[in-house]
Amino acid sequence: MNFCSVKVRLIANPIAGGGALRSIEKAQKLLKDKVTLSTFITQKKGDATRFAKESVEAIHRGTKTDLIIVAGGDGTFNEVINGVLSSEGYAQKGKDIPLALLPVGITNVLAKELGIPERIEKAVNAALTGTPRKVSLGRIVITRRSSLVTRHFCLMAGIGFDGEAVFRLNENIKRISGKGAHIISGVNSLIKYNPPLIEIKVPEGVATGYTAVVSKASCYGGYFKVTPRASLTEPTLDLCLFKGSTRMDLLRFVFGVIMKRHLNFKDVFYGKFSELEISSKGNVHVQIDGDYFGTLPVKIDVVKDAVSIVW
Repeated sequence: MNFCSVKVRLIANPIAGGGALRSIEKAQKLLKDKVTLSTFITQKKGDATRFAKESVEAIHRGTKTDLIIVAGGDGTFNEVINGVLSSEGYAQKGKDIPLALLPVGITNVLAKELGIPERIEKAVNAALTGTPRKVSLGRIVITRRSSLVTRHFCLMAGIGFDGEAVFRLNENIKRISGKGAHIISGVNSLIKYNPPLIEIKVPEGVATGYTAVVSKASCYGGYFKVTPRASLTEPTLDLCLFKGSTRMDLLRFVFGVIMKRHLNFKDVFYGKFSELEISSKGNVHVQIDGDYFGTLPVKIDVVKDAVSIVW
């Protein structure tokens, strides 16, 4: 297929892990042989958001771009969607610009969710030949009066244990060992596990528990499925709330997820919602798409058909 007239912007994170730089260089070579390519290399956190925002604003001013490709992990893609949604001209142009993913991060949960190949040659081909589809995103707001912070997520918000694990994550160890850093942080969080009660306002009243996952996608941390009924294309939030408070309860829940039996547990609450308000009297950490976000209280809702993703 002839793509010579196609103009592509590549936003690439060379420190995403998993040999990212080598994969990015290979992707650049493959793309330059097929399309007109402009590349933007991130150097620090926030660069992908800035590049995405500037790309949409340039398109709004008349600069032709047919596709934005993101080479990185889930965190890089999260930055890009937030850059797109915060850009001037998003409503007119940004929401219709196709976004594609080259999975060069550590876990690449979004790529697994969408069935995007991990081999860079196949991922590039999928980015150029796949179908753009509208997806709905989660929108999360820290609602403390002194700190009104809004972000969007494509995969999930983890509240409680995994929010704590991401909060404790050592970024230096993460760059060296990748998934090993997450395991170390998870073990440390488990040793110190003493969770405050979480309260979630739902239409039926108030649900309480100690660990919650609010998802737009079914995959979690790889191929595991905490919220197996979630869908990126549906304008809904899937909530999985675990009510156990001890370390043994948490381990039982983890093994239940691994064995795909956790939804049968009496102390697991599962439902679909359009918005949720989540609070706690304790200090409860929150992560979104694998990156630390902040602490409760938060409000979460859905932005329907927020962006177009190619797969």
